Amino acid sequence: MSEALKTLGEHIAGAQETAVTGWSVTLGELTIEIHRDRVLEVIRFLRDDPACRFTSLIDICGVDYPERAERFDVVYHLLSMQHNHRIRVKLDTDEESPVDSIIELFPVANWFEREAFDMYGIVFNNHPDLRRLLTDYGFEGHPLRKDFPLTGFVEVRWDEEEKRVVYEPVELVQEYRDFDFMSPWEGAKYIIPGDEKAEG
Repeated sequence: MSEALKTLGEHIAGAQETAVTGWSVTLGELTIEIHRDRVLEVIRFLRDDPACRFTSLIDICGVDYPERAERFDVVYHLLSMQHNHRIRVKLDTDEESPVDSIIELFPVANWFEREAFDMYGIVFNNHPDLRRLLTDYGFEGHPLRKDFPLTGFVEVRWDEEEKRVVYEPVELVQEYRDFDFMSPWEGAKYIIPGDEKAEG
């Protein structure tokens, strides 16, 4: 299988040499890295080329690397039912630079792109309805960014007295706890709160 994927990787890189920046076969999976501004051209080629025939878009997701100038990877997962191959296509972008939407090639990309916009803040050019998908109206921030606070900024709850949803600042009910991640089978070298009940 990996020889077939290497041959396919060479074919794609040769046919799209100005768009492909690199490719590899790792753990039996083919990954192609491309220029951000060539995504439509590459995805169309992968769908239509007889040696590829990646006619099923499985997923589009984001990955956050906040230490990089172009902090986001946009990752496309495609499947060729005809050739029984999968491919991963990656490109880099930042908070300001939009990526072309591929809805014209794969209509199913609509919600995938909306999710990447909602969770990471990745913007897609020419998307017909780019708005939040999973978070609430008025939500601030993008929850899957690595610099997003684990507790969020506000909590939402139903107020029975006011008969409406209210937003309140997050208040932690306990102080930060320092876990030692020790195996429970080894036994702690200190008294854990609540153990005194077991001795009686």
